[in-house]
Amino acid sequence: MNAMAMKLTGRFGFAQTLTWIVCAMLMLPIVIVVVVSFGKSSFMLFPPTSLSIRWYTQFFESPEWMSALFTSFVIAIMTSAIATLLGFLAAWSLVRGQFGRKKLIISFCLLPLIVPSIITSVALYFASAPLDLVGSKIWIAVCHASLALPIVLLILIGSMQGIDPSIERAAAGLGASGTRILLTVTMPMVAPGIVSAAFFSFLTSFDELIVSLFLSGLTTETLPVRIWNSLTMNMEPVIAAISSFLILLTTGLLLLELAVRRFRK
Repeated sequence: MNAMAMKLTGRFGFAQTLTWIVCAMLMLPIVIVVVVSFGKSSFMLFPPTSLSIRWYTQFFESPEWMSALFTSFVIAIMTSAIATLLGFLAAWSLVRGQFGRKKLIISFCLLPLIVPSIITSVALYFASAPLDLVGSKIWIAVCHASLALPIVLLILIGSMQGIDPSIERAAAGLGASGTRILLTVTMPMVAPGIVSAAFFSFLTSFDELIVSLFLSGLTTETLPVRIWNSLTMNMEPVIAAISSFLILLTTGLLLLELAVRRFRK
């Protein structure tokens, strides 16, 4: 028994060490980008010969970069609102509804996760161009919401299945209408899932490049599109600063989502 326990402990220790090595390898590129972003040189250099916040200053003082950042924020907020609302209603109907072929409907809703983004982007472009919707922030948000909807749906279906239906039946037995049950019983109980869905749909839109490349115009250039255009023309060190900013933003949102979940518990 002792020999077997030592053998299992050794295997567990090896697996744990291997996990830390893999995590370190995944984190290394992020660390390199962050370090490069503080370089003072006019070209990307690692390790930097001197440290400076020159490229962060250039990013936040550039009207073009700030316009792209603002556009991305506006589109991501609209995407989050659309995807979360539709995802919640869809999850509620799929979990509580009494109708058939639910698995088929869920599979259809999850198609954006399966279909390659380039195919989706081309299809959306050919559907948008005749209607003169290319360059519309609202339309881009709707298209981004179609990509974020599967993620929202998976999160909220899981949250909805964790609710005891007897609580809703008890509210109905006390005279509450279906709308009141939804707003005062169901939604508060799945609030952590709604918050998570909103954050992930926001990040899905904020980081989306391929669909934005096809649908954005001169006045609706998102931050990922501007980064792409900058990389194709000139490898500026400001890209490292922007990447570090996006890493910080993503980390902050994920920590905020975790804090909200813990607060709700």
